[in-house]
Amino acid sequence: MATIIKQIPTHFFQPPGIATPSINHRPSMPISAVSTFRNPDSRFVEAQKLVHEFDPEIPLEKALTPPSSWYTDPSFFTLELDRVFYRGWQAVGYVEQLKDPHDFFTGRLGNVEFVVCKDNNGKVRAFHNVCRHHASLLASGSGKKSCFVCPYHGWTYGLDGVLLKATRIKGIQNFDVNDFGLIPLLVATWGPFVLLNLDKELPSEQEVDEDKVAREWLGSCVDVLSLNGVNTSLSYVCRREYTIECNWKVFCDNYLDGGYHVPYAHKGLASNLKLESYLTEIFETVSIQSCNSGEEPKVDDYGRLGSEALYAFIYPNFMINRWALCDLYFLVVLLLNVCLINLGFYDRYGPWMDTNLVLPLGPRKCLVVFDYFLEAPFKNDNSFIQKSLEDSERVQNEDIILCEGVQRGLESPAYKFGRYAPSVENAMHHFHRRLHLNLTK
Repeated sequence: MATIIKQIPTHFFQPPGIATPSINHRPSMPISAVSTFRNPDSRFVEAQKLVHEFDPEIPLEKALTPPSSWYTDPSFFTLELDRVFYRGWQAVGYVEQLKDPHDFFTGRLGNVEFVVCKDNNGKVRAFHNVCRHHASLLASGSGKKSCFVCPYHGWTYGLDGVLLKATRIKGIQNFDVNDFGLIPLLVATWGPFVLLNLDKELPSEQEVDEDKVAREWLGSCVDVLSLNGVNTSLSYVCRREYTIECNWKVFCDNYLDGGYHVPYAHKGLASNLKLESYLTEIFETVSIQSCNSGEEPKVDDYGRLGSEALYAFIYPNFMINRWALCDLYFLVVLLLNVCLINLGFYDRYGPWMDTNLVLPLGPRKCLVVFDYFLEAPFKNDNSFIQKSLEDSERVQNEDIILCEGVQRGLESPAYKFGRYAPSVENAMHHFHRRLHLNLTK
């Protein structure tokens, strides 16, 4: 297997008798005026010691992997939330969830509950999904709402975050409605994706320069991914979620081993891949793996076999993978994963795009979210869709077994450090170096 290393720097609404607030609203109070979800650095002293047990400067051929404590220690997990997930742009959804005004979806990242919506004017907005009265969650799931009404005491907020109604507050003193709007978050879109930035240091009401966001998120890989068909042309099919008993990084590592585990763990897939053709390119925040298929696409197979696969891991927990199909169908394929599940799709999923996120739930638990999309010529082919989803489920279950086994091994006293296979695991090494960089900031 060959490896290419590109040397790019890694710097990286009121019934009578209910008090109505003033209608002279101003924007919601800035996020910096409320309690932060960040933790004081003094809590991270012990975790920082663990960070320094990995040396990112040692060459790959001589390097040790991060210690097992990176995957098991609760203090390290808390540090990761603060330094990795509460800073920078994170993929949280897709633009098809916000096609029309009043569309919304919710999510959680660490202890941050958020809601993303499209307001009456078609502007995409994001807020902490928490009522300013007594902290109830406002919304759940996804759908359409003309406003957010707290299910606890009925406080009501507009889709622009403004507090519209505060029930039964007669007699309250020193209350300014403008101080109790929803707390905004920075939101942007790029291609088919919705991104959030939870950094409390950034002005959440600023206009977002989406070109700048793309460069911050993808670095110099923006054009590479754009040219390879990252767009909103595909049709949404379904979502599946898997709660897995492993640290989120175990799942990422599984993706980033350059196909190393495929011949051993996914024997049914290996025959359809030319694993010796694997190439890896390293960019600032992205690593791209590519591989050729083991056979040529057939006309009577709907172009299900791709001739070449591209797997782009976007730090810290998101994948964009594209498969090039036969010219007969002129299909450009995307698959977005956080594990080598995408390789499982290779012989059946040519016209598919699936977006996958690994969300940390604790030191030894993560949630993997799969959203499936399909090229237009195939969206009414129910038999094809069902078979493809079955194939996806099979490979995913195989990887769950692998990852949960690795987590148990990491918790064993017999293991502390490992080594890298230099010819295939350089993308994994790049991932660990990026983590170290963020964790020491």
